[in-house]
Amino acid sequence: QVQLVESGGGLVQAGGSLRLSCAASGDIFSIRVMGWYRQVLGKQRELVATITNGGSTNYADSVKGRFTISRDSAKNPVYLQMNDLKPEDTAVYYCYSPNYWGRGTLVTASS
Repeated sequence: QVQLVESGGGLVQAGGSLRLSCAASGDIFSIRVMGWYRQVLGKQRELVATITNGGSTNYADSVKGRFTISRDSAKNPVYLQMNDLKPEDTAVYYCYSPNYWGRGTLVTASS
């Protein structure tokens, strides 16, 4: 079992920055991939970014060049640096590892 806990959400003006953190506990040595998804009320959850144990990253086209996913050398925690936030980035952001989800943290970018 793996537990994922997000932190770092909040309210920021458009153009501002936030950094999300995801701390994993439990069987962390079984984790191969971690990432972030986001969901707007009434819409499907969508991929934001992922990172593998080898450091390979993948980003949604909508956040490329603005968001950066990273992790420390011990795999824990995983960060999502979000720059130049836009109102359309407003969503609940969920930390993810295959078969596991955090509870989410709200990010609001006001126009």
